[in-house]
Amino acid sequence: MCGIVGYVGKQKKAQEVLLEGLTNLEYRGYDSAGIAYVTNGKLVITKTEGKINNLKKIVIPCEANLGIGHTRWATNGKPNTINSHPHKQGKITIVHNGIIDNYAEIKEQLQKDGVTFKSETDTEVIAALLNQIYTKTQDINKSIVEFQKKVKGAYALGIIVDDDYNTLYAIRNESPLIVALGNDENYIASDVPAIIKYTNKYIELNNGDFAKITDSQIICYNALGKEIKKDIQEFPIESYDIDKHGYEHIMLKEIHEQPTVIKNTIGDYIDNNIDNLIAKMPDFSKYNKIIIVACGSAMHAGLVGKNMIEEFADIPVDVEIASEFRYKKVFIDNKTLVIGVSQSGETADTLKAIVKAKEKGADTLGIISKKGSSIARCVDFVLYTNSGIEVAVATTKAYSAQIALLSLIALNIANHKHNIDNKELEKILKSIKELPIQIERLLSNEACENYKNIAETLYTHNDIFFIGRGVDYALCMEGSLKLKEISYIHSEAYPAGELKHGTISLIEPGTPVVGVITDFEIADKTLSNIEETKSRGSENYLIITEELDNQYSKINKNYNTYNKVVIPNTHKLLQPLLAVVPLQMIAYETARFKGEEIDKPRNLAKSVTVE
Repeated sequence: MCGIVGYVGKQKKAQEVLLEGLTNLEYRGYDSAGIAYVTNGKLVITKTEGKINNLKKIVIPCEANLGIGHTRWATNGKPNTINSHPHKQGKITIVHNGIIDNYAEIKEQLQKDGVTFKSETDTEVIAALLNQIYTKTQDINKSIVEFQKKVKGAYALGIIVDDDYNTLYAIRNESPLIVALGNDENYIASDVPAIIKYTNKYIELNNGDFAKITDSQIICYNALGKEIKKDIQEFPIESYDIDKHGYEHIMLKEIHEQPTVIKNTIGDYIDNNIDNLIAKMPDFSKYNKIIIVACGSAMHAGLVGKNMIEEFADIPVDVEIASEFRYKKVFIDNKTLVIGVSQSGETADTLKAIVKAKEKGADTLGIISKKGSSIARCVDFVLYTNSGIEVAVATTKAYSAQIALLSLIALNIANHKHNIDNKELEKILKSIKELPIQIERLLSNEACENYKNIAETLYTHNDIFFIGRGVDYALCMEGSLKLKEISYIHSEAYPAGELKHGTISLIEPGTPVVGVITDFEIADKTLSNIEETKSRGSENYLIITEELDNQYSKINKNYNTYNKVVIPNTHKLLQPLLAVVPLQMIAYETARFKGEEIDKPRNLAKSVTVE
């Protein structure tokens, strides 16, 4: 969602800190941006539509020791200059990440009280509300306590009060916000990249907490206004590398990081010894059902996990879109494990789904990247992906790390239930060692040239189809989403067996159809479906394993007419980690041929912290 940064201090120029911080948070929103800062005893607000570079062009450099900034992903009101943050009402200036559920009701009452509004946003409404309360109390702490009683929804707020230009205020409820510590300077930020250049020390605000921040002091309060003590924590700086390192795009860099990410993620739980896997994971033996709740690519990772866990661990697994799970009747009990999958650990719908599951008596597990996140604090157990920060909006390495952990869960349960003998276990451990090298093969110069050649034939099309069966269908869903996210080409993923039940009517001469074929047991069926589309004139592309490629090259005369990406063989439990790489690269190269802004696709943001 939106990105927030704030600074108060004697060491740096506030404008420079704000603009640098917003640049590093632009993956959280880039519809518009703005800053408010204090210079010569006056508050100046500068904001504009579009990306941070547009803002940099109009900011007039000056000395300033305090300010707040915001990069927006629009939720209330169009993405234009008027609706961009900061918003000022009376003596209150606010930047806001989140969404206020009852803002319309509050706005109506404020208008009856004579307040007028310039924007369409919920943020200006809450600025006006806080100003109204402050006008009566003349005490900002009391005003914040009263404010939080009246406001419903998710919000992280950075606030400047006209009566005190030496102090920042921050409030957090259901949206991420940290307070970071420096020497004679302090910061607020909605995510670490905004401030990691300056400090790795921070204080974590819980829901309902607020903070009063000067250059020399941070005082934290709970929702009742009582002062509370907070521990100072530290981020591992090496986990927050946001440089391109010579790659054309951040997304490409993150795709190429996957061999290391997979090695680190799996290696943290298993190192030539299956006992480590058992010791470092929860005891899954009490559960007779697993439900995975997630959104977007994380949900697709859950579908891959479902296939792996059901096949190897013999436990039924349901995969639910978190935003649907929140509002449906659910059938869970204390023998159900609900797994929430989220890269950021802040995904609002996933967090609410986990809360619902806990209320129903289920145990909960989080698979996330970010330590200390909202989901990490909410769940009963947490497994970290060790993927580091992911900046490109379209996920790649975090998705692969999620699949890796879900595969390890399948292996854990299967081993505990004696579903895998020692010979099979040795084969899996050997395959795990080979996996990073095999991914590197899929990212070699030769392989990347093949992806470019395929993308060059795809990027002019308006419709593309992905088909597969079983786990391959789950991979197709992710391949299709990647293509849509960054190239804006309409694509659909279908179970290959569903073609004859309506979908095949959409195939016409020249229509691209991508088939994913990695499962030996059903490969013949999927290839048969591919041939059905070819007979209608489709242009076909295959992601297929070496073993199957060798087999079909010898016995199927049509097979060698297809465009192919041949991936290395590995154990079935790990095969999805190889199959997804070509899908990511083909999407990337297709978007590159189209000239799209790959790292920051339109209308999308990295961390969706509102419903």
